[in-house]
Amino acid sequence: MLKLQRLFTKDNNFWSQLDSLLAWDTLSDDTVTQTVRDILQNVRRHGDAALLDYTRQFDRRNVQNPEELIIPKQRLQQALRDLDNTQRQALEQAAERIRNYHQHQKQKSWQYTEADGTILGQQITPLSRVGLYVPGGKAAYPSSLLMNAIPAKVAEVDEIIMVVPAPDNVLNDIVLAAAAIAGVEKIFSIGGAQAIAALAYGTATVPKVDKIVGPGNIYVATAKSMVFGMVGIDMIAGPSEILVICDGQTNPDWIAMDLFSQAEHDEEARAILVSPDATFLDTVQDSMNRLIDKMPRAEIIRTSLTNRGALIQAKDLNEAIEVANFIAPEHLELSIENPQAWNSKIRHAGAIFMGRYTAEALGDYCAGPNHVLPTSRTARFSSPLGVYDFQKRSSLIMCSEEGAHTLGQTASILAYGEGLSAHAQSAEYRTT
Repeated sequence: MLKLQRLFTKDNNFWSQLDSLLAWDTLSDDTVTQTVRDILQNVRRHGDAALLDYTRQFDRRNVQNPEELIIPKQRLQQALRDLDNTQRQALEQAAERIRNYHQHQKQKSWQYTEADGTILGQQITPLSRVGLYVPGGKAAYPSSLLMNAIPAKVAEVDEIIMVVPAPDNVLNDIVLAAAAIAGVEKIFSIGGAQAIAALAYGTATVPKVDKIVGPGNIYVATAKSMVFGMVGIDMIAGPSEILVICDGQTNPDWIAMDLFSQAEHDEEARAILVSPDATFLDTVQDSMNRLIDKMPRAEIIRTSLTNRGALIQAKDLNEAIEVANFIAPEHLELSIENPQAWNSKIRHAGAIFMGRYTAEALGDYCAGPNHVLPTSRTARFSSPLGVYDFQKRSSLIMCSEEGAHTLGQTASILAYGEGLSAHAQSAEYRTT
């Protein structure tokens, strides 16, 4: 029997109960932190030699030369040619949809001219080089590779450097095929915190990048947090999560499987259903109990839902929306009638899936919008990965002679007020 926690918004302690359910510690323990710090320092000091040592130690590969860490482009093309035709078509279709969607995100430079001839504006430029971390070995996340690499390509990043571990010399062909489809320039078979260090600091073999994106384990996430500032990073992601708001009119089996789709990620994943219909909550619970034993990852789902899942009964849909904005979920399904009348009320969510037929899983793979989303309530202040993460903005200022005179007087007054006389005189020199 699968039993989810049942919460009621009418209860006096509901919000504190919900807050406790949402708690998740994103920090590494002291052992992980010290291990990662040592790895970063070692790679920074010893470069390729440290990479070879860690690859032998952690990936059990007998590598002697840094060139053995380079995956040639021919290997990618071979993986693409050898890929099952059905899988290749699915990858290519997903890539096309992701590319088309992200084309709409491209920012443009702009400027305007004031009456005195002063020109102000903003110049958009892409990052020069981006590092992409991809989990390796038995894990296969080609969809994640596409979601990270394609927006960078759309942004016109000059070069994408991909790192992927190859434990026991195992490389996943579908991941390599996805890299070929996405147009990744260089790939190195390294992983873990050492790969993050190589991307952040650079070695004789691995180029230094401007930003690092892509998912990884706790060592990778910790390393990304430690190198942030020297390079940019996408985010520190927590466990996957879904919140479904349903009016009680959707097939309960559909909702049960949507909850399963996130719970199967790992035991820390979170899946929550909110509905004003108490009978519907019971029906979904029955569906989950009937379907759970048919799932290959049943034990993971069971642990996730038991420890971190919940069925929440709200007074009405307005209150359900209030709960959603408090949770700020990574994925939010509005499985309700006329969802477009409600989505404008959502202030905090990574992605909003509207309508009864829009399964969150479509967004994971091929709908088009990015599946790299803020987790652990960070949707309150952050956004999905996108083209804008691979572009930067420079302000443009060009004063006319008249503009320099007018602005110089204002700047001088403010500068003297702050006690910065050189600032003031720098402005004043152009007013005479």
